[in-house]
Amino acid sequence: MITDPAFSAVAIPAVILLGLGKGGFAGLGSTALPLLALSISPVQGAAILLPLMLVQDAAGMWAFRHAWDGWILKLMLPGAAFGTWAGYMLASRVSTDAVLLALGLISILFALYRLWSERGGRMTAPANAPGWTGVIAGAASGFTSQVALQGGPPFQMWVLPRKLPRDVMVGTSAIFFGVINYYKLPAYWALGQFSVENLKTSAVLLPVAILATFAGVRLVRMVEPERFYTIIYWLMIAVGARLVWKALGL
Repeated sequence: MITDPAFSAVAIPAVILLGLGKGGFAGLGSTALPLLALSISPVQGAAILLPLMLVQDAAGMWAFRHAWDGWILKLMLPGAAFGTWAGYMLASRVSTDAVLLALGLISILFALYRLWSERGGRMTAPANAPGWTGVIAGAASGFTSQVALQGGPPFQMWVLPRKLPRDVMVGTSAIFFGVINYYKLPAYWALGQFSVENLKTSAVLLPVAILATFAGVRLVRMVEPERFYTIIYWLMIAVGARLVWKALGL
């Protein structure tokens, strides 16, 4: 497993944020990979986080197995498979600096989008948008999820106008992103990232992720999230800018 203190300094906060995101603070998990990328390559970081996410996703998919929209999944999942493949091709064909640059830019755009959304801004497809736009949204979500673990905005832009009942929305989201994470398994296997070192590191971090998930479930009912979100997303912009700076060799 990775024992570098610099890695632990970013990995533990990253996994705590990942758990809090799964526990109810939607969006916080997207900060995990940019933080890890400050210490290790983004591809290795994503491979370490993926087993943790699969455990969390399994619980979410089981909990909402009776509440999901099959039409949305039928349209978006094939596109997501293509987007995941495209993200794998990017990671396999270009340098680490190029992946860092993509991760940094996506992180900045994601954080700006979330800050804008928190202030009432909305960027969504029309509710009557044709089905093929859902395929495109799925592809975009799969790509950004593969590269940066940030597939939420394309999914939300297309699905939110459908005004699904709460449980159906949550269940559809849980299944969609759970399946995307299973899509990633062959990609990271092909990239050689499921090494013994990485898997041991994931195993050590798993208890932190589980505890943080339960903490998120409790804390989301106890704290006012707006200020907390604002701080985290500005932090994400700063981390994204640092990754861009690092990728460009500045």
